[in-house]
Amino acid sequence: MYLAIADAIGEDIRSGQLAPGDRLPPMRALADWLGIDFTTVTRAYAEAARRELVDAEVGRGTFVRKRALPPPRTVTVGAVEMSMNHPPAFHDPALLERMWQGMRDVQARGEDLLMRYQPPGGTPYDREVGAGWLSSHIPGAAADRVLVTAGLQGGLHSVLSMLLSPGDTLAVEALTYPGVRALAALLRLRLVPVAMDEHGVDPDALDAVCASESPKAFYCMPSLHNPTAITMPVERREAIAAVMKRHNLPIIEDDDYGSLPAQVLPPLAVFAPALTYHIAGLSKCLSPSLVVAYVLTPDAWSAARLTSVMRATSGTVSSLSAAVTSRWIEEGTAAQVVQAIRTEANERLAIASRMLPRSQVAIPKDGFHLWLRLPEPWTSGEFVGGLRNAGLGIVGREAFSVGPSPEAVRLALGASGTREQLREGLGMVADLMTQSPMMLSPVVGCVLSFYALCGEGWAP
Repeated sequence: MYLAIADAIGEDIRSGQLAPGDRLPPMRALADWLGIDFTTVTRAYAEAARRELVDAEVGRGTFVRKRALPPPRTVTVGAVEMSMNHPPAFHDPALLERMWQGMRDVQARGEDLLMRYQPPGGTPYDREVGAGWLSSHIPGAAADRVLVTAGLQGGLHSVLSMLLSPGDTLAVEALTYPGVRALAALLRLRLVPVAMDEHGVDPDALDAVCASESPKAFYCMPSLHNPTAITMPVERREAIAAVMKRHNLPIIEDDDYGSLPAQVLPPLAVFAPALTYHIAGLSKCLSPSLVVAYVLTPDAWSAARLTSVMRATSGTVSSLSAAVTSRWIEEGTAAQVVQAIRTEANERLAIASRMLPRSQVAIPKDGFHLWLRLPEPWTSGEFVGGLRNAGLGIVGREAFSVGPSPEAVRLALGASGTREQLREGLGMVADLMTQSPMMLSPVVGCVLSFYALCGEGWAP
């Protein structure tokens, strides 16, 4: 009961019903009004003070603390923003307060976190928590095979540095994550594309590339692929694993979005455990600000080798980020956040489904980005430029293409701060698709800008 009262105080502060400086009811009066014991209210107010929601002043009462909770996130870049693919903001004051409380609980550890280096690969405790997080869909994930890295990009950097040398070939999907393209340029790796279809990577095409191009590894994203949002069915995953087993080549499995689907499919690490480096980022399903990922290696020896590489490349993950992540997972907050992000993502997907032509886009479940195929004669460069002139940022196919690819753009549905901003942006996208690239001119740019100001109710 006392925790429920403290939660209610946090919710009322978040919603604005309680403002900074407001005085709470006297404890005895609240106890009488609720019909509960006085000591329960005393404990509730003490818990609210521990959460830094209120301050008690002797002789005056209990008051809402100034700026007890951080202000809600806002988007200020341009009119609307659909380029950065971060998770959508959800609206659950109690859950947000629970996330902040987890961070305050970590604070109690004091100098143990602030004045110590994190070992490369994470502490034994954080690795154990990571193994527990992964074991829900990868049976047998053990702490001696799990490393904690500085985000997905840090994990990719270390794995690529260990498996490949400058000049080596890395097989990738024909449309691939831009971060891999950047790392390949940095490490001087050669990328070869593997053809895709509506189910993801084509196993026959992968087999042919492995035979003709002699890659040292294959990188892919089986779940909610970036940018196409394709999720490989189980049969396709089994076929991909069989190809890689036949050629005895490592798989680098990017599972940044893998925890978002309500029905998690078995990763490639399940079908080819002895070959797969499974990298589970938490930025898409939990929080981008933590910059934490888990790398599940084929065996303990591979984990030891990768730890040495991490020491020389990406260094260590932030001790504070790792501790907060472990806290959220252990107390169940992380699972609730995943569900909240999934719920908001599906609300936004429903909006997109109503506003975009279904002939040009497939609407996935549980994700928050779309791959919009453009009608002729549009090119992605022209389309991106036309929307940029109106203040809307999106990303064209050029950022993802390793080889030839259809004209298309990626729409990040979580980047807009509110659903209304999302509707505004999607309205601009849908409207521009009905026009001709030949109409792009300063005049059309002014028209689109006017549309951005007036919203979807205006018809040109």
